[in-house]
Amino acid sequence: MRGRLRAAGMGLLGVLLLAAAWDLYKAFGPAEGLRVGERLLVLPRATDLAMPHSWEMVQRLFEPATGAPGAPSALGAVTEASLFTLGIATRGWLIGVVVGLLLALLMSRFRLAESGLLPWIVLSQTVPLIAIAPLVRRWGSGLSLGSFSWENEHSVALIAAYLAFFPVAVGALRGLKSPARTHLELMHVYGVGWWRSLATLRLPASVPFLLPALRLGAASAVIGTVVAEVSIGLRGGIGRMVVEYAQSAGGDPAKAWAPIFGAVAVGLVAAGAVGLLGLGLRPFRMTGSS
Repeated sequence: MRGRLRAAGMGLLGVLLLAAAWDLYKAFGPAEGLRVGERLLVLPRATDLAMPHSWEMVQRLFEPATGAPGAPSALGAVTEASLFTLGIATRGWLIGVVVGLLLALLMSRFRLAESGLLPWIVLSQTVPLIAIAPLVRRWGSGLSLGSFSWENEHSVALIAAYLAFFPVAVGALRGLKSPARTHLELMHVYGVGWWRSLATLRLPASVPFLLPALRLGAASAVIGTVVAEVSIGLRGGIGRMVVEYAQSAGGDPAKAWAPIFGAVAVGLVAAGAVGLLGLGLRPFRMTGSS
């Protein structure tokens, strides 16, 4: 408990130092930034339009999101959009975890599968997400099964899974291959089959490698969800809100930062949830690292 409180305190201190550095640069930095030549901007501009004060951004969260009567506060609108994005990212993460674990099991069981699949798994992450998201939406719009119809949310969740499966597959594969050779040979001597050795040796040993992969997969799912919301144009999520609020940055620069804070909060919640999962697997993690 003391270690977790220390970590939380250090995280809060980091946020405060970042806010202090932001306001110090705004106070003493060049108003038009620092340029090398005519086009290369080395240091950002410190004008009120480009860099509102940190307290102005926080204050704007508690003001109405729009000028319409009865409009919710920016904080309420961002929270609602963040929960919408978090729900889609969670679905994508779960799909990515299942696919990644199945691929890792297949590659760890058959060397030929590892040689054939692993290069393609790595290559899949080089495809631009902005380009593939509209294609997924178009392909999905033609799918229908009884009363089920493909919605834009499903396309966004699939994009999130596309980014989440990669770290899970690679991390789980490394973990499944991590047991010492002497332990594997002992299993072979006692005639233990591959599936039983998987349950008693390989899976527990893979936990120290799998937990960071799950955390990275959660962050990737959030990134994929936000980018796909922007690319597809899905309303209701934090990604679309970033675009909409940025359009009013000329007259209300502090407002544009509200959905950015929401996106950061979604990522922190996703990583924190995986951290809670790691607490339940702590005995296996200690065993695997010893």
